[in-house]
Amino acid sequence: MAFGDFKYPDVVTEFQLTETSADLFGGVPPVAPSAAYQAIGPRYAKLAVANPNEKAKSEYLIALLLSEVWSRYEGRVTLHSGSEFVADEAAKLTGYCDFLLGLGPQLTLPKAPLVMVVEAKRDLLTNGYGQCIAGMIGIQRFNAKAGRPVPVVYGGVTTGGLWQLMKLEDRRLAFDTNEFGVNPPDRLLGALVAMIESLLAVPTT
Repeated sequence: MAFGDFKYPDVVTEFQLTETSADLFGGVPPVAPSAAYQAIGPRYAKLAVANPNEKAKSEYLIALLLSEVWSRYEGRVTLHSGSEFVADEAAKLTGYCDFLLGLGPQLTLPKAPLVMVVEAKRDLLTNGYGQCIAGMIGIQRFNAKAGRPVPVVYGGVTTGGLWQLMKLEDRRLAFDTNEFGVNPPDRLLGALVAMIESLLAVPTT
């Protein structure tokens, strides 16, 4: 069993989470993309449309957007793509994650503290909920084991064009009441930047 084997809502029951919904980023200002992103984003979007599969969406849309966030922090943030993530083998919280975000410097393997996991699903956002939630629980345990716990872990499931964001605080799971789009990306970038800023604000030991 691995992250992808967990199904929603079974994962909520298995890990004894409470579930709610909220406007998680209602007070967060939008962030305009860089000139470089604006120049290449539309071209990559055409490639994603021309290759309508999960891998293409991941490469041409999701990776580009997350790289835009990563590049803003000049080595203070890590971005891992397709990495094996062994969080808690005993609980079957292991496997490969599409994307992981955490604190830098950038290394070969994910290092605590991590703040967000993103899973790509081509058709339905809900198909990725179980895997993403399992990844968020995994991040919680991974950070704690490394002695780098953070109060809130975020997750995102995306089709490439639409994103569903969520957060996990202790055992309280909250789904954002909004879906975020990448056209234009300003609101989504604002939310992603807010996630990173929340991690940077955690005191280091």
